[in-house]
Amino acid sequence: MIKGDTEIVSVLRGALVEEVGRPRYEFWFGAGTRLEVDGTRLIVSASTPFLQDWLRANFRQPLEVAGTKALGVRPEVIFRVDVPAPEARIAEEPLVRRTAASRPDGLCAEPGPVSGQKPGSGASRPAGSGTGGLESFVAGRRNTTALKTAEMIVKRPGAMSPVLFYGPTSVGKTHLLRALCCTFRRERPRGTCLYLTAEQFTTSFLQALRGTGMPNFRQKCRGVELLALDDLQFFCGKRATLIELLNTIDHLMREGRQLVFAADRPPAELADLGTELRTRLESGMVCEIQAADYEMRVEIVGQMAARMGLEVPEEVKHFIAARLTNHARELSGALCRLQAASLASGRAIDRALAEETLADMIRHCQRLVRLQDIEKAVCHAFGVEAEGLRSSSKAKSVSQPRMLAMWLARKHTRAALSEIGRYFGRRSHSTVVSAQKRVEEWLARGATVELADRLWAAEEAVRHAERFLQVG
Repeated sequence: MIKGDTEIVSVLRGALVEEVGRPRYEFWFGAGTRLEVDGTRLIVSASTPFLQDWLRANFRQPLEVAGTKALGVRPEVIFRVDVPAPEARIAEEPLVRRTAASRPDGLCAEPGPVSGQKPGSGASRPAGSGTGGLESFVAGRRNTTALKTAEMIVKRPGAMSPVLFYGPTSVGKTHLLRALCCTFRRERPRGTCLYLTAEQFTTSFLQALRGTGMPNFRQKCRGVELLALDDLQFFCGKRATLIELLNTIDHLMREGRQLVFAADRPPAELADLGTELRTRLESGMVCEIQAADYEMRVEIVGQMAARMGLEVPEEVKHFIAARLTNHARELSGALCRLQAASLASGRAIDRALAEETLADMIRHCQRLVRLQDIEKAVCHAFGVEAEGLRSSSKAKSVSQPRMLAMWLARKHTRAALSEIGRYFGRRSHSTVVSAQKRVEEWLARGATVELADRLWAAEEAVRHAERFLQVG
């Protein structure tokens, strides 16, 4: 719970979510943590000493940044343990979600319906989500497959398992998993599902090891009809946790249960998870979630504004969607800024206020891409040496990545044809034109090209390179 002036509370809450991400915010700043604003002091009250130490070690800087945005000055962040009286805990028990720090087994399970409430009401939604069901997931033409897959999981859990949704940060992976769990609970009131981030799974596992609570931990994770694990890449290099995860996956698959994962890259790029886990992921449905296009961003801004209770004119929604194109968290941050500016100035949100308030944010968003960035992205994406791209070699292993680099340079930079040609091996501008036409031909006919000692669909190769470029 956060106490204080309503406006400060709203801005602080939104700013903290922007800093740490909604899953981490809901897990660590849920029912076990209380925030208070006292002048320029931000008091963080934890329910246990363990939680207090964890918050102090991992969240001091995000809290200072969020407090600065809310208060206008850098706050003094104070951490303390504040265990409520036993009567208060008993009174709160049916209503609050317990965090890992306040449960014996450390698990953050999705709550069932509160006594006296109908299934499908607010209490049966994924813990603290505010996400809503699958109907709240904005899916344009790029992500229709992901949404249809999620809908199929709800209709026939276990028929298509495991499922991995992957994509870069802030494209909606967490939203989709939480919406899937929400819809699952609504459509199947007797079913059991558990949503955890990889960090929550790891923390709970380690706490269970220290507290000899492994049977309880395993029952919680393996006794469900649907297990959703987010941020799978977090497990990379965590050998003991990976062994436990593999055993959990094998148990659930033997039982015909549904496994759903989310990661920031496809299985082939998750080498540090180990061959056993990667092959299990590849045995199921692997579905990419792409960055939102313009129409999707407009709808996302509208949904976010509605959840925040903001009246945002259509003109402003389109302005934000057109100028902020990197990821959805930018859209959330823009709305938080607009809300704070509107409250501070007493002005209604309009185009003029948006232009004034978001000017610096828009300026930083519009990143200038250089030819060096293109070269670096292609080299990292396909394992090519920079000297190879600039060489006179006509071998496919070099010439095809070179043509792709020239095409990306035409798309993402303002460099002239002659400048691109000179950069990639002192070639003429006609060579660049030829490379551009060749790649466009690949894309038009869905051709397969040889890159990094493997065959790629042309469109997949472009998206792969653009992920490294971080402008796709």
